[in-house]
Amino acid sequence: MMGHDDKLAYEALLQFLYRTPIGMLQADIGGAVEMLNPMAAQLLMPLVPHGALDDLYAIFATAAPDLRAAVERCDTPSGVVVEGLRIDAPDGRDGPLVLSLSVMKLDRHRLMAAVNDITLETRREQERLASRLSSAARTDALTRMPNRSAVHEELQAILARGKGRDGAHAGFAVLFMNCDRFRQVNDTLGQAMGDRLLVLVAERIRNVLRPPSDRIAVGARGGQLAARVGGDEFVVVLDGLRRVEDAESVATRMIGAIGHAYHLQGHDVVCNVSVGIAWGEGDDPDALLRDAGIAMLEAKRAGGARFVRFAAEMRERSARRTDIETDLRLALQADQLFVVYQPVVALRPDGGTDHSAGVEALVRWRHPVRGIVPPFEFIGVAEECGLIGPLGDFVLERACRDFVRWQHELGDLAPRLLAVNLSRAQLGQPNWAGTVARILAETGMAAERLQLEVTESLAAQDTDVQQRLHELKALGITLALDDFGTGYSSLASLHLLPVDTVKIDRSFVSQSETSHHHRVLIEATVKVAQSLGMSTVAEGIETDAQATVVRTLQCDKGQGYLYARPLPSDDLAAWLRQSSGA
Repeated sequence: MMGHDDKLAYEALLQFLYRTPIGMLQADIGGAVEMLNPMAAQLLMPLVPHGALDDLYAIFATAAPDLRAAVERCDTPSGVVVEGLRIDAPDGRDGPLVLSLSVMKLDRHRLMAAVNDITLETRREQERLASRLSSAARTDALTRMPNRSAVHEELQAILARGKGRDGAHAGFAVLFMNCDRFRQVNDTLGQAMGDRLLVLVAERIRNVLRPPSDRIAVGARGGQLAARVGGDEFVVVLDGLRRVEDAESVATRMIGAIGHAYHLQGHDVVCNVSVGIAWGEGDDPDALLRDAGIAMLEAKRAGGARFVRFAAEMRERSARRTDIETDLRLALQADQLFVVYQPVVALRPDGGTDHSAGVEALVRWRHPVRGIVPPFEFIGVAEECGLIGPLGDFVLERACRDFVRWQHELGDLAPRLLAVNLSRAQLGQPNWAGTVARILAETGMAAERLQLEVTESLAAQDTDVQQRLHELKALGITLALDDFGTGYSSLASLHLLPVDTVKIDRSFVSQSETSHHHRVLIEATVKVAQSLGMSTVAEGIETDAQATVVRTLQCDKGQGYLYARPLPSDDLAAWLRQSSGA
């Protein structure tokens, strides 16, 4: 017979089992349920549509079909059989349930099961995971800045809340920034250093926007977001501005801060940025980013390290350039490009002219609809979209083949030198000297007959370019400095450049008849070049008087419309025969 104290203890245990928020269930080893508390009944009812809670294994037949086997595998008298097994239950009274099941052997004949409702805990975990995934999806992995998705969301939020009663948006601006000459850093120092540079650029952007350095006048709704949206592209959104000049002030500070030298692997690297500014108008975040990007490209075309504010006419120019880019890619595949040649003549001291001194190869485009497209319409586009390298290689190979053919067909009348222009993209290609060597070998072109021409501004820019030029000279070819007088170098630094020929820009030649100043500059260039063992070519000769001036000033060669316009290959051969009287 149960004593008084035992009875009280038993009643207390029953009260505990009845009130506990955990479902408790006791069954024999065969699964027959001997006891379960109200919470167990409540939690387990969704698992048994017919309400039969008398068999442990039947209750969990669907949710935990291996439960009976797990009990049989537990060969100890007591111990844990299952712990924390997650069960997705059908809809309960308040919707879908997630349960946690633990089962243990009390002895050889009895089992105890505990069931917890972990629905809320699971939901919170899912929300935390979704938040982390959302944050990762909106964050740039390299710089830890927000990314393009975050910028898009920010612009949508600004546009949604920014309309006043008159329908106008409060003032905000989008700054689209692109690093100038970033590819060169990757090519020379490697991608790891390029990534390090981007991290440093990102930090400088943050510093410019970080108070108190941000001195722009903002309204009550001021705000700013800086993000990396592409390889070397960054966007800054400035909200709450009173005027577009405030955005221009920030852009000026960005350009100044980012443009200071960076120290990478013992190198002082300068990385300027071009900035496009779009004032917050319209309702489309993508259109704002596109317009700011268009303005950025205008800044880059203007020389970089500056900002340009977007104007509507830029959009039309951009669309036209996009059409040209698309057609140019097809042109490279469809053999629409061809090469013409402008003669370069030797100016003899006795007044005679040697018409076989050389030719300069120039690319042309025969468009199936627009006809002949002039170079100024597509060369710039080719440089921007990365096609200038393939285009330049095409010109070099085609010109070398034509040159070798002339030698076979014309003999002594054939040009003695072939001049081909070089682009920055070609000099930026790893081992481009190897590409030149391959073309020379495949076409049978003699290296000493080839002259590669580089603009003055490019040749004087940095030691990396000059190193590439030395690699080309090592092949036995000659190098010419094109458009001399329009770039960054001077007569005093001419000896630092690894060139054999100086081409005097047409702007000097065109005024040589009437301007004593320009004649003095031509004469000085010729004398310095001669003292350095370099030859000279006067470009753009159009009149007999100009030819007389440059000959008198002892220029070695000349080219221009006075002698001939650029000619197709067969027409050049005919011109050479005619000029020689053959």
